[in-house]
Amino acid sequence: MSKLTHIDDTGRARMVDVSEKASTTREAVAEGFLRMTAETLGLALSGEGKKGDVRAVAEVAGVMAAKRTSDLIPMCHPLAITKAEVRVEPAEGGLSVTARVKTTGQTGVEMEALTAASVALLTLYDMLKAAEKGMVIETVRLVEKTGGKSGDWRA
Repeated sequence: MSKLTHIDDTGRARMVDVSEKASTTREAVAEGFLRMTAETLGLALSGEGKKGDVRAVAEVAGVMAAKRTSDLIPMCHPLAITKAEVRVEPAEGGLSVTARVKTTGQTGVEMEALTAASVALLTLYDMLKAAEKGMVIETVRLVEKTGGKSGDWRA
C-alpha cells in the first residue's frame, strides 16, 4: 500500500511539498448526477423556475468552486487554473454534471474537478428544492486525470 502523502512520519497532517516537482500540463474530469422526477427535470430544462436558468447558474457555480478549492479543502495547493468548464446536461432520470479543469503546474487538479462537480450539483439541488426535496446527488467521481508523475488514469 502507498504511503499517504498528506500525513508526515509522526502521523500529523501536512501540505505536500511540491517545490521539487516539474511543472507539467495536468487535466482532470469529474462527474456526478442529480436524480429527480420527470416533472422536476422538465422544470429545470424549461428555464421557467422561480430562480431562473438553473443549468447556467450551476455551471457558473462549478467554475467558481474550482477556483476556490484550496479555500475549502485544507491540504490543497492554490493553483493557477488555466481552464475550468462545467456542463449540466439532461439524462435519464435527472441532470448529469461534468467538470473539466486544467492547469500547468506542479500538482494535479483532481480535487478542483471534483469540487466543481459537487458544487454544481449542490447548486442544482438548491435551485430545484422548492419543487422536489427528495432529489438525490449520486456518483460524484473522478473519471479521468492526465499529466504529472503518476501519469494518466481513466475510470
